Amino acid sequence: MKQSQDNELTMAETGVLELTSQEHFETFVKSPKLVVIHFFAEWASECQPMNEVLETLSKEEELKGVMFAKIPAENFPKISMQCKISAVPTFLFYLAGKQVDRLDGANAAKLTQMVKNNNAKAQTLEAASAPVLSGDVKPVEAVINTKPTAGNSDEILKKLINQEPVMLFMKGNAENPQCGFSRQAVAILKELKAEFSTFDIFTDEKVRQDLKIYSKWPTYPQLYIKGELIGGLDIMKEMVASGDLAEMLPKTGTLEERLKQLTNKAPLMAFIKGDRHVPKCGFTRQLIEILNDTKLPYETFDILIDEEVRQGLKTFSNWPTYPQVYVKGNLAGGLDIIKELREGGELLSTLKGE
Repeated sequence: MKQSQDNELTMAETGVLELTSQEHFETFVKSPKLVVIHFFAEWASECQPMNEVLETLSKEEELKGVMFAKIPAENFPKISMQCKISAVPTFLFYLAGKQVDRLDGANAAKLTQMVKNNNAKAQTLEAASAPVLSGDVKPVEAVINTKPTAGNSDEILKKLINQEPVMLFMKGNAENPQCGFSRQAVAILKELKAEFSTFDIFTDEKVRQDLKIYSKWPTYPQLYIKGELIGGLDIMKEMVASGDLAEMLPKTGTLEERLKQLTNKAPLMAFIKGDRHVPKCGFTRQLIEILNDTKLPYETFDILIDEEVRQGLKTFSNWPTYPQVYVKGNLAGGLDIIKELREGGELLSTLKGE
């Protein structure tokens, strides 16, 4: 009992729980919430600063649903072996008992971003199990067809599948899902702020049966994007966790609106070739090294995956090359400007928007 009370006290005071047994570890990682565990060693000089980073993150309001813990790696060799811990510090991320991410080494900025990214995924998945309220439904989520269909089956199905860029074939409709799986699918799309339409398979038995054959998918709901079958609820959840579903959903609004949203996505945004883990040009690699050295949290956008953004942003910013760095939605400059700011001792204050 005293050990339990000590653990609760430690967590209450610091927000970071120290795990004290194999059983404690196994129970902790099974939490339905996002779990972040720091494998540390007292003798390792890099571990204490990273513990402080975890404590700071644990106090952020937007991360109040995340569970943080630390465990002395050498005191639990069985756990360390199972988790393939070969050096400290190492951070493992768990969601619903499954490891979903990993960070090896001391990188405060990267750890912060990984916690926030994984927390966003956890919140999206959590929304899938929350009730869908009729007041949340947008007009675009209207049911397309409520009358029995007639004519060639394949032609009808093609028309239905392609009637809107994002189509969800489900039991019920967005306002009134008629099964738990359909309700979760609607919640996921709403959480991603997707514009989508639905078809209630209960209103047309022919469509209900024929679509299973046409798509070679035996269950509902079924999600289609631009006429292509994405899959059912399990596939949607996997793609949410990987970030792929958000990327596949059609972009909405004008290009200028999209660019404003992207440049304001985070207080510090870098538009680069590749990502922070795999930069795809030398200029991007240099910028990432500089940003990482500042220890500031930042997000990136890979211009190589979206040609519209790549070309449009050059006009939007009146800056012809990449990378480009934005602070609170305003262009700070490219690599040369960032280097000049660093040499002049003004980089941190500029990136903080001070």
